[in-house]
Amino acid sequence: MNKGKLAALSAAFGIMTLATTPASAAITLTSTPGAAVYVGPAPTFDFETPAPFTGGLVTNTSVGGVRAQPFGSTGRYATVGPSDGTPGILNLSAFGTINWISLLWGSIDAYNTLDVLNSVGGTIASFSGTSVIAMADGDQTDPATNRIVRLTFTGADQTNVHSLRFRSTGNAFEFDNVAISQAVPEPATWMMMILGFGLIGGMMRRRGHQLALAA
Repeated sequence: MNKGKLAALSAAFGIMTLATTPASAAITLTSTPGAAVYVGPAPTFDFETPAPFTGGLVTNTSVGGVRAQPFGSTGRYATVGPSDGTPGILNLSAFGTINWISLLWGSIDAYNTLDVLNSVGGTIASFSGTSVIAMADGDQTDPATNRIVRLTFTGADQTNVHSLRFRSTGNAFEFDNVAISQAVPEPATWMMMILGFGLIGGMMRRRGHQLALAA
């Protein structure tokens, strides 16, 4: 292969690499107050059917001093704490690349903690109740402390996220209606990948034609 063809091939692979190289990784948390009727994204897991959740409790009951159904939640929900088991793990490995995760975080307490874990159990990011709202006082009926929380992922973290860990040193960390949005390549990324494949295909056809003439 001459230097010109090698340079063109390198350029094509460069375009494909550029198209698939993630931007700077980050995980950001935002939230909005809840409502008596849930108003967040359509849940992927509402705990009415089995979910890949282990270590905590899934229930439809509230017990004074132990757990309370999140404001806006109906039916079954998940909870972790000294009485219900802690930590709880929600396995998200089946989703691959994740754009954002939303959940209803009920009666937010300062002693609640949500961790984002990678495939080997390492902590990528950690958020306490006070990361969501400064006055994380566990009020069970106030929309301000029963919030729809969203974790947004960028760059390498879109593929690094493997599971969520819910832990609490007090009763309790209650949550429901977990929604997962899988990321797809942006149109510009698709165009760069197609261009790269096109350049490689064109060079292969040209090489094949030259070999046929030389035969």
